[in-house]
Amino acid sequence: MAKDYSKMNKEELLNEITKLESRKSYGLVWEDKPEDVVEQCKTQIPILTEVKKYFIEKDLDKPTNLLIEGDNYHALATLNYTHRKQIDIIYIDPPYNTGAKDWKYNNDYVDENDSFRHSKWLSMMNHRLRLSRNLLTDEGALICAIDHNEQEALGVMLDELFPEREKVCVTIIHNPGGIQGNNFSYTHEYAYFVFPKNGTYISKVIRDDVKPTPLRDWGGEESKRESARNCFYPIHVDKEMNVTGFGDVLPENKHPKSAVLKEKDGSMVIYPIDSDGVERKWRFARHTVESIEDELRCEIVNGEPSIRRYKQKYRWKTVWNDSKYNANVHGTQYLAGIIKEKFPYPKSIFTVEDCIKAIIHDKQTATVLDFFAGSGTTGHAVLKLNEEDGGNRRFILCTNNENKIAEEVTYPRVKNVIKGYGDVEGIPANLRYYKTDFVDVESVHSVSDQKKIELTYKAGRMIALREDTLEETEKNDWWQIFTDKKGKTTAIYFKEDKEKLDDLVKKISKSESAVLYIFSWGKNEYKNEFTGHKNIRVEDIPEPILEVYKEINKK
Repeated sequence: MAKDYSKMNKEELLNEITKLESRKSYGLVWEDKPEDVVEQCKTQIPILTEVKKYFIEKDLDKPTNLLIEGDNYHALATLNYTHRKQIDIIYIDPPYNTGAKDWKYNNDYVDENDSFRHSKWLSMMNHRLRLSRNLLTDEGALICAIDHNEQEALGVMLDELFPEREKVCVTIIHNPGGIQGNNFSYTHEYAYFVFPKNGTYISKVIRDDVKPTPLRDWGGEESKRESARNCFYPIHVDKEMNVTGFGDVLPENKHPKSAVLKEKDGSMVIYPIDSDGVERKWRFARHTVESIEDELRCEIVNGEPSIRRYKQKYRWKTVWNDSKYNANVHGTQYLAGIIKEKFPYPKSIFTVEDCIKAIIHDKQTATVLDFFAGSGTTGHAVLKLNEEDGGNRRFILCTNNENKIAEEVTYPRVKNVIKGYGDVEGIPANLRYYKTDFVDVESVHSVSDQKKIELTYKAGRMIALREDTLEETEKNDWWQIFTDKKGKTTAIYFKEDKEKLDDLVKKISKSESAVLYIFSWGKNEYKNEFTGHKNIRVEDIPEPILEVYKEINKK
């Protein structure tokens, strides 16, 4: 709807002129629409409370995963305090802007006739992506699924929000049968991968279905020794036919007597020489062959030892076309076997798993965040990866509870995957369930003393998450104490009156490691206190929390 400038007063017109003058002349331009949940954070400070009845503890040696129920903007606000620069991978599958009434903006469904439909979607994504980028580690990556309706606009937005990172768009065939459009039948969706520039951040994929291939090159002049001199060297094989190492590149004037030199202990030294005695070359140069050592085997082929390559690693391609990505079979039908409740358009478990695999490499302690968690496929994929290789990765899922999605879809799925369902055994893991709540203030930029005290009393769970000490062991009018499984303690002292502070210090000084959050009106008031207790780190509260929310809500 066009603005009626004739009804504006002088001040409003001047503000409008300022906006127009500051508008970008190039790039993605849209009408930034006010969003209730964003405006809410200006007078309500998000905090977290725990729903203890949903706590799952199945393996004390495994890390604890998190499920946060609430609007994801509010959840991301709290994570800006608890997990800044601690997330290795963000995977999100936001609502697609199809024009169907399947997503809301300010509690109203947005349909195809809404003239601000695209602006509302872009505003929604912009608000959340700006908060989420603060959470990524320096080497962290964002993966965002999307369909054709907003793919191009989202790509430009990602360029603007992550200018220091590389962006690649992958096409995934997720619906081989196709969704009929007016002109084309759509069989695919997209996934944007956003990761640091100037480095290798996408791992290789191992293909078990590929037949073994000879490591020795063959046929044609280009396969001969002289075409690549650094590819002619010995490979050592023990008597059990295992490849055990590689020798140096042979000088040009050195010529082995045969392809296979046998040692007295039964081991062999093998060169890339064919059955006619022609010196050829290995397919990998000496300085790179060790990277595939675990893929090599020695076998007898036609009566002679041959070095062959198995389980080959390939670069991920930019088009993924495999039946395992079928969202109906491995998403909808798969989910129906885990929980009774239905969920619209769940991703194939293999799509999400492979997206994470492409980034995660062999890192076994990564933290994966999904703030459009929906049915919980991302959490399931992380648990599945841990089961496959014994990893200790953890996930954080954020979802609202509209139509009881969090309580009746996301949580039951994760619970069943951990505890087991039907004939499927569970995957050992732990889970804590949190809800977003609020402390009302006049303005986040001007918080009264009374509200600062209230925030300190209510911020315990957030502080515990920040320190990864999740077990509450004590709470009274003066303090709150949390611990972890390794002997670390986090304590929060609530009051300006320091009458009981020494008692709390004595209590936590027995811990192997402790963090003491002390209520103060400013910053660093108690930074140098308790220097006699080297195991105690002192932090202020609540000002550091308020600083985070002031930054989020910059005027």
